[in-house]
Amino acid sequence: MERFTISLDDDLARQFDALIEASGYASRSEAIRDLIRSRLGSATLAQPVSKAQPSWCIATVSYVYDHHEHAVSGRVMNLQHDHHDLVISSMHTHLDHDHCLETVVLRGPVAAVQACAEQLVALRGVRHGNVHLVPLGPTDEHSHGASKPHRHFRPVN
Repeated sequence: MERFTISLDDDLARQFDALIEASGYASRSEAIRDLIRSRLGSATLAQPVSKAQPSWCIATVSYVYDHHEHAVSGRVMNLQHDHHDLVISSMHTHLDHDHCLETVVLRGPVAAVQACAEQLVALRGVRHGNVHLVPLGPTDEHSHGASKPHRHFRPVN
């Protein structure tokens, strides 16, 4: 593990320590590592994607809607079925008598996942949409016994 020292003005250090305490980090180092991972992940996702080897990611898309508006449920379901190659799973949670929260997990090429996620949160009747993307990098190709060779994807950084 590599160590480095940084200097912060007193006010910024106090604000950072308050953030660390409020977030439950065990140390400044853990908080700094998370900030670096987040920034590196954003930079990875912002890089141009080659058509020959698209960058992959996994994403969670969360949104709230009124389940009494049946057209919204239908639009959400149709969009998920239209992108069945990207949708890994979805979870439906009843918040109260009227409102539901859905969280959908998507995995695939960055451009396709971003487009699908943006379409979900932009659907008429969907509220409080939020998208979180995590860049993925492939592992080496391998097989398990007699199975066909394949790759897994793991978070970058």
